[in-house]
Amino acid sequence: MRKRERENPCGVCGHYHKYEEGEVCGICGHRMPESAEKSPLHFSAFPSEILPEFLYLGSYDNASRSELLKTQGISRVLNTVPACQNLYKNSFTYHCLQDDKTLQFDDANQFLGQCEKDKARVLVHCMSGKNRSPAIVIAYLMKSKGWRLAQSYQWVKERRPAVDLTQAVYQQLQEYEQKIFGSADGNNPSVPVFPHAGVPSFSFGFPKVNDPVPVLVPAFNSIGTTSIFTRSLEIPPQEFQFGAGRPQHNLSESPFTVNPQNPNGGDIPMDS
Repeated sequence: MRKRERENPCGVCGHYHKYEEGEVCGICGHRMPESAEKSPLHFSAFPSEILPEFLYLGSYDNASRSELLKTQGISRVLNTVPACQNLYKNSFTYHCLQDDKTLQFDDANQFLGQCEKDKARVLVHCMSGKNRSPAIVIAYLMKSKGWRLAQSYQWVKERRPAVDLTQAVYQQLQEYEQKIFGSADGNNPSVPVFPHAGVPSFSFGFPKVNDPVPVLVPAFNSIGTTSIFTRSLEIPPQEFQFGAGRPQHNLSESPFTVNPQNPNGGDIPMDS
């Protein structure tokens, strides 16, 4: 038998177990897909620090690594998924939200506010750390910092790029924003998409997908544009010269006739 190298919770039942690639969970029979096995989220054992030395955001995998959490000084855990087990009740202070559909922002903010008052570091987590737990953190920033929804979302997104809120969860945040500030921000009707900070954009001269395609109007379709041939016909023919400053010749004389008085023979100076 090959050596078991990785440890991660089951994506369905949350049971923490060792597995090989393709191994079936011994509790619910779920097999982790290969795409999830290679996801970069599973390679980050540390949660994302949202507020320095206080608020951390992560996944159930992060919450399952007690020794790493202790090295970061985390002593309290806010579990936003009722189905996830609280694994280390003797080592951490847990608070679990009981509703799996509607996010209980006020309940979570009361617990987080007490953690901040006690100067205790706290981890907020869901199963993957992309939807439910980021929404709780965003709601806390709106309540504690007085930031609007868009600003709070951008703050969390920059510190944890994997955040991917669903439309239903974002709508709950809009309703909570309206509850706090009296009105929702009308400039952000849907889930915003913020670019990653510090990442340059390489387009190589090609327009981006969302950029409007420029329409080039040919010059000959413009009203009032005069043809170059029309302008050249307006110049009298006698004003044309084959050389600047050269004496005018008769029309019968060839412009390429060699001057017999030139001492250099065939070396004829070229006209500039």
